[in-house]
Amino acid sequence: MELKEIVSSYLEQSARVKRLVGEQCVPDIQSAIDLIVAAFRSGNKLMICGNGGSAADSQHMAAEFTSRLTKEFDRPSLPALALTTDTSFITAYANDCGYDGLFARQVEGLGKAGDVLLGITTSGGSRNVLLAIEQCQKMDISVIALTGEAGLRSGTADAVIAVPSKDTQFIQESHLSIEHIICAQVEQRLYGKAAD
Repeated sequence: MELKEIVSSYLEQSARVKRLVGEQCVPDIQSAIDLIVAAFRSGNKLMICGNGGSAADSQHMAAEFTSRLTKEFDRPSLPALALTTDTSFITAYANDCGYDGLFARQVEGLGKAGDVLLGITTSGGSRNVLLAIEQCQKMDISVIALTGEAGLRSGTADAVIAVPSKDTQFIQESHLSIEHIICAQVEQRLYGKAAD
């Protein structure tokens, strides 16, 4: 198979998954938008966590809320925090206590009732994300889970956006699109023409 065919096939598969997101995930995306808008309006914050590529997404999304999505839409900063960025905490806690509890520990120390956690796990089973969700439930913090087609393997969330795919790369590519949609709609609801 020539490279052109490989590229075309890959892009077609990725586009197919994104079309399925548009057909199946809109109600859950709407729920996520509503939760984040309500939190920001109440003076609360969004915390985001995940591993690997999802850690990068956490930082990317937090930066877009705190900075802005596009330079054409100027608006105030929004309080979003990636729990994946403090390397001193992460390495100390993982070394001393293990990796599983490092997001839950940050939620315990930084979160408060009325906040929102967005947990990103392509498998739906990342132990440290699931434990962070459990910690949120103890603290009256709303939870959005961004997963693959298996959904969350344990625990519950207020909104579960399950990308209909088993392929990690296509799930991650759709996650990024969903994250951009959420950010754009939140800022429009709060500061744009869609504000209510």
